[in-house]
Amino acid sequence: MNKTDSPNAAAPKPNTIKNLPRNIWAVSLTSFFMDISSEMVINLLPLFLANVLGIRTNIIGLIEGVAESTSSLLKLFSGWFSDKLRARKWLAVAGYGISAIVKPFFYFASTWGAVAVVRWADRVGKGVRTAPRDALIADSVAPEQRGLAFGFQRAADTAGAMLGLLIALGVVWWAQSSALSLGVDTFRTIVLISLIPAFLAVLTLAIGAREVAVAGARQMPKFAFRSLGKPFIVFMVIVGLFDLGNSSDAFLILRAQERGLSVTNILAMLVVFNLVYTLVSTPAGALSDRIGRRRMIIGGWLVYAAIYLGFGLAQTTWHIWLLYVCYGFYYGLAYGTAKAMVADLVPETLRGVAYGSYNAMLGLLDFPASLIAGLLWQGAGSWQGFGASAPFLFAAVLALAAALLMGVWMPRYLPSHHAKAA
Repeated sequence: MNKTDSPNAAAPKPNTIKNLPRNIWAVSLTSFFMDISSEMVINLLPLFLANVLGIRTNIIGLIEGVAESTSSLLKLFSGWFSDKLRARKWLAVAGYGISAIVKPFFYFASTWGAVAVVRWADRVGKGVRTAPRDALIADSVAPEQRGLAFGFQRAADTAGAMLGLLIALGVVWWAQSSALSLGVDTFRTIVLISLIPAFLAVLTLAIGAREVAVAGARQMPKFAFRSLGKPFIVFMVIVGLFDLGNSSDAFLILRAQERGLSVTNILAMLVVFNLVYTLVSTPAGALSDRIGRRRMIIGGWLVYAAIYLGFGLAQTTWHIWLLYVCYGFYYGLAYGTAKAMVADLVPETLRGVAYGSYNAMLGLLDFPASLIAGLLWQGAGSWQGFGASAPFLFAAVLALAAALLMGVWMPRYLPSHHAKAA
């Protein structure tokens, strides 16, 4: 192992972006390229299903839920396997490669079943790469840089999403005389353009990142969830409650269209969302290094609850715009911070398993969360006073409950260096 790859090899440096190690920059650039590719396609996928194929929201919820659940067991396995190998990089490269290879098949998909198969295959790639990539980030920095590193990676990821959305917005504006719905030719053009950054992402990680040896014996015990410790299990239970209401963002896009936004307006709104997310993520991650992860996560969940309550009550297009801007603020506060907290709660030798378990649980819960949201939306017409608001109100209540539990339970179990900050 090159000494420069070890977070413990040199004296601590100031906690600034320029002092982040090479691996963080390589992983972040990879995320940047892949999200250019993914966000061009994935954010338009629910509109393609609804506008072109005429699919109902309960089927869209089923597709999204199964897509995330498909990757869940792979996240757990790939995380465990990276611990066993004491190596992260090439598993992550393989996962990004799978997603890049299957993406062209969106071009040929003409039924919801074909779309679902390609979407699920893309999630297989995500399942293979996510836990090893997150563990590689945690392995590459010292604890006092952890929040900054994850925040910076999320910022790069989101900047890529913003650029991808701008490209998609330009294609829709150029290719369609009407922006009220999405056309099949427009969608296919966007798919073709998305292939370039997808393959750049794979090359960037393969060439730019270096393996970081994991301390400890190569021989791993059989996996038992309890081996990760009570602090991590408590954290998982609370995050799981929150995520049960955190359905696919496809429903936010459909809500925006239902409230009167055109396809170009939706894409422009998503660009602003990603801009806010990008700007907030890095300083929020650095702040969590100083004041503690728990405060940042609770604050983010309270913001989320208010946002989803707003989506449930929104009446006009400007309501949706304002809420989506605030949604970027929530993501910047909480998403990278929660991933940094995983590394705080488990030993270095179990980080792959921990990130696999964390991401697997989120993926598994995405299925019931998205299915419940689709059913609530589709069947809510008979519930006087709810309508399409039902899934958003449901999510707001669960987010408030999770924030309360985080405040009550987590101080007992946080490691000492974070318990003081929290």
